[in-house]
Amino acid sequence: MKRFLSLLCLPPLLAACSLSEVPPESGLPGQPGAAAPAPAGPLVVPPLSALRDTPARALGGRFQRVGWADLPGWSNDDLSQFWPLFIRNCKGLMRPTSGNLAAPARATPRAWQPVCAAAADPARAPGDAAAMRQFLQTYLQPWRLNGADNRPAANTVTGYYEPLVRGSRRQGGPYQWPLYAVPDDLLTIDLGAVYPELAGKRVRGKLVGKRVVPYDTRAAIESSGKRPPAIVWIDDPVDNFFLQVQGSGRVLLTDGPDAGTTIRVAYADHNGQPYASIGRWLIAQGELRADQASMQNIRAWAQRNPDRVPEMLNANPAVVFFREEAVVDPELGPKGAYGIPLAPRRSIAVDTGFVPLGTPVYLATTWPASDRPLQRLVFAQDTGAAIRGAARADFYWGYGEEAGAQAGRMKQRGQMWVLWPKQAGEPSAR
Repeated sequence: MKRFLSLLCLPPLLAACSLSEVPPESGLPGQPGAAAPAPAGPLVVPPLSALRDTPARALGGRFQRVGWADLPGWSNDDLSQFWPLFIRNCKGLMRPTSGNLAAPARATPRAWQPVCAAAADPARAPGDAAAMRQFLQTYLQPWRLNGADNRPAANTVTGYYEPLVRGSRRQGGPYQWPLYAVPDDLLTIDLGAVYPELAGKRVRGKLVGKRVVPYDTRAAIESSGKRPPAIVWIDDPVDNFFLQVQGSGRVLLTDGPDAGTTIRVAYADHNGQPYASIGRWLIAQGELRADQASMQNIRAWAQRNPDRVPEMLNANPAVVFFREEAVVDPELGPKGAYGIPLAPRRSIAVDTGFVPLGTPVYLATTWPASDRPLQRLVFAQDTGAAIRGAARADFYWGYGEEAGAQAGRMKQRGQMWVLWPKQAGEPSAR
């Protein structure tokens, strides 16, 4: 995925340049090196002696111990609904680490065991926002995230969301744009298994005779006589494309026995080809100006030029493949790289070279396209190909049109404070 680190994004088109423009190689449920999903049921905390440790992984930033009063707006964050999210995150923290360097770095489980053990005691469950804040202040210590120069890190905060589109399990009428399942002939080759210095790097391809060759581009897949199986067919090519950009989404089925049902299509894999912006292609073709490259204008162009839609889509050779999931809790999003369902406005994607997954983070930024403070406690529960550097974050807004509007406008500056168990010293990763 290193080829995707230099994605070219166009404001306002995908101003977020979000985590899922090309989803991360590792860490997604079902992928090699992925975190196992958090167990269902009540929080169970193993004794410290049962938590096997693995070698520490270096973090790229520096951490400065600060007081709670140093967190801007800390007392104003409404934590009344935060406890279930904290418990769910603890379930993730208490999973054993594998030591697999292909997986994103995770917060050290042994550091969190005493805190999660306290959270598992029903007698300590906070009853309101003030008690929640007191619990956090009792067990956790804030640390300012600094850069390698030991100065407070400030970076871009973008947004992402889960789109809602209309689809059918059958191709027909307006439903002509497939979302594919993983093809049977897709190979994922872990280079680190052969060359240790390439740990975490993978390539994708297929077998032709005795040779492994790059997997088909979008154009080659569409012209092939053997396409991957389609999970659903979407009624709009631009909606289809942007759902792939986000990496997951919900589909309202409109016909057949499942009519009226909403399903989730979650990222499962991709074809290994480099991402290319269709907005940039339209600009290069002289069809749009740079300031016109919005989702609305791309959709309008597609409606005016239906015969050229395949040409536009094929300008991007990358294809995302999906798996179907039921929407169990409509309030929660898809599972991120941490294996935990994302919580609207309480989950972020981070660079795990600076902030390990599972870490509570106090984020200070501003609302999209404004200078109004947006200061709140969130969890580092996702990663992204474009999310790189100290204090770089992608803020999960939820699903639907309003969430998409907020995510599309968000390109702010922000800072981070990591909340870490008091007894454990500086933040660490495994």
